Amino acid sequence: MKQLSGPDLYAFQTAPGATALLLLDVREDWEVQLAPVTVSGLRCLHIPMNDIPSRLAELDPAQPVVCICHHGARSAQVVAFLERQGFDAVYNLAGGSDAWSLQVDPSVPRY
Repeated sequence: MKQLSGPDLYAFQTAPGATALLLLDVREDWEVQLAPVTVSGLRCLHIPMNDIPSRLAELDPAQPVVCICHHGARSAQVVAFLERQGFDAVYNLAGGSDAWSLQVDPSVPRY
């Protein structure tokens, strides 16, 4: 499983000529409302983990995807699922929104 740290994702996305990534937030609605994670220039899509199989058609297997949850466990499960579905460029955001808050954007509330 491929993983990116928050600082690596930030550096990658802000580099000149960076590939367009999709940030797939697999947290529950209340978590996203409490602590939204946005990355400038990055398309964000919220699909709770349990809804991924039924909403798979919303994802493009050709687009690189970075999955995020609270600490990285649920998003790792989604990464594994997407890999089994034929997604090649799919990454887990190591440490999830909590690590993002600590390492990149302290304005994101920790919970």
